[in-house]
Amino acid sequence: MSIKSTVISEIQQIAGEKKKTLPALTDDLVLLESGLDSLGIAILVARLEEVLGLDPFTESDDIAYPVTLGDFITIYENAAKSRDVDSGKTR
Repeated sequence: MSIKSTVISEIQQIAGEKKKTLPALTDDLVLLESGLDSLGIAILVARLEEVLGLDPFTESDDIAYPVTLGDFITIYENAAKSRDVDSGKTR
């Protein structure tokens, strides 16, 4: 499973657990309009660390906060590349 599909799957799972309806999860979707609040995004980051073995927000000092879903996914893809993790597969 790609990083992008893993991120989207985790967002859908968190929203389902919180009984929230999601908008279309497109690259240009603003994270603050995704249906996840700050706690939901924190849960997402924690779950992605478990699944992907990556937390780019604590592993780098120069990461800007992502504005869109596409930005968020790109941060994970770049972190995977920098650690020589195959971005097409999860652990």
